[in-house]
Amino acid sequence: MMTRRICPVPFLVLLVLQGAILVCGKANFRQIEKKILDSIIGPGRYDSRIRPHGINNTDGPALVRVNIYIRSISEIDDVRMEYSVQLTFREQWRDERLQFDDMGGQVRYLTLTDPDRIWKPDLFFSNEKEGHFHNIIMPNVLLRIYPNGDVLYSIRISLVLSCPMDLKFYPLDKQTCSIVMASYGYTTEDLVFLWKEGDPVQVTKNLHLPRFTLERFFTDYCTSRTNTGEYSCLKVDLLFKREFSYYLIQIYIPCCMLVIVSWVSFWLDQNAVPARVSLGVTTLLTMATQTSGINASLPPVSYTKAIDVWTGVCLTFVFGALLEFALVNYASRSDAHKKSAKEQQKKQWELEHAALEADHLEDGATTFAMPLVHHHGDLHAEKMRQCEVHMKSPKVNLCRRWMNRFPSRSKRIDVISRIFFPLMFALFNLVYWTTYLFREDKEE
Repeated sequence: MMTRRICPVPFLVLLVLQGAILVCGKANFRQIEKKILDSIIGPGRYDSRIRPHGINNTDGPALVRVNIYIRSISEIDDVRMEYSVQLTFREQWRDERLQFDDMGGQVRYLTLTDPDRIWKPDLFFSNEKEGHFHNIIMPNVLLRIYPNGDVLYSIRISLVLSCPMDLKFYPLDKQTCSIVMASYGYTTEDLVFLWKEGDPVQVTKNLHLPRFTLERFFTDYCTSRTNTGEYSCLKVDLLFKREFSYYLIQIYIPCCMLVIVSWVSFWLDQNAVPARVSLGVTTLLTMATQTSGINASLPPVSYTKAIDVWTGVCLTFVFGALLEFALVNYASRSDAHKKSAKEQQKKQWELEHAALEADHLEDGATTFAMPLVHHHGDLHAEKMRQCEVHMKSPKVNLCRRWMNRFPSRSKRIDVISRIFFPLMFALFNLVYWTTYLFREDKEE
């Protein structure tokens, strides 16, 4: 039985013909695009100097819908009060002069490589300090024209925008930075900007800021009136919350440690003058240096910041510890002077008493026991007075008994400071953190 061999030539011919049809179809499609572009923006057919008509081809203002995609926020500068942002900016409007036949759905849109050939809104960023387009490798610009005349204009730009900050609660603050966009030349009679419905602002998911967190954002309208007319304006408010952990480690904990180290002076011997002076001066200079370093990283504002209150009180505590030693040193010298005076007075009294006894012995007097009886009576009266005080005011007597354990005034000052300074610093912390952490947030 013989088998028939099938020749593959017709199959190969079919593939070649199909490829030729596809190539011709693509070539024809490119020709169609060229003809459409020549018919709508060819020489003498379109004037980019004239704005589009309003809704339904009326003389009303042209409506431009705006959409923003925030790609990154690289820096928020407290000193210059500015921040850097990179975003994709999109505008969409309708220009009836650009309508064309979509060839039964074959042409979904046309892409222009030269966006200057059609009219575009004259939008600008009113709070911009610096800005530039991205031209690597090609200009990052997209311009699409849809069959119904809708135009989509998208561009990637980097901006440095001003951000006026209120630093009263620094570093426990929240800052609102804005992106303000407005028409430069067209008034609201000719051009109106609107936010795109649905989701006008998008933020990238992997947005990371070194010292801030983007809590939320708001869109709003900010139409402004000047001497030349009323201009349409759009605004995005970005609410940033400052990360507190950095400042807790770098500022608050070191300041607390310096204040506590200054209290070590209260536990040193009052006669250790070099040690106590060195400790007080060193902590004071360190605290002053840290305060100046903090202020150097902030703008010189006229109001008091939360960090100023903290550093000022900590500096006061350290300075108070140094003054406490000065008071202790003065009291110690005063106690020594009084002690020497008492000893001298006692020696003088003993000498006088010995002289009186010698005089009595020479005169043959034997009544020397009378002063001793009188002195014994004075001691008895003093004990009775102490008992009466104890019965009338036991609490005062208890405090006095505790203070009597430290006979010198200088030692008493040190003991009181060991309790008073930590207690007042704890009270200050309670008031400080309650005031600034649990304050009523007006922005919310």
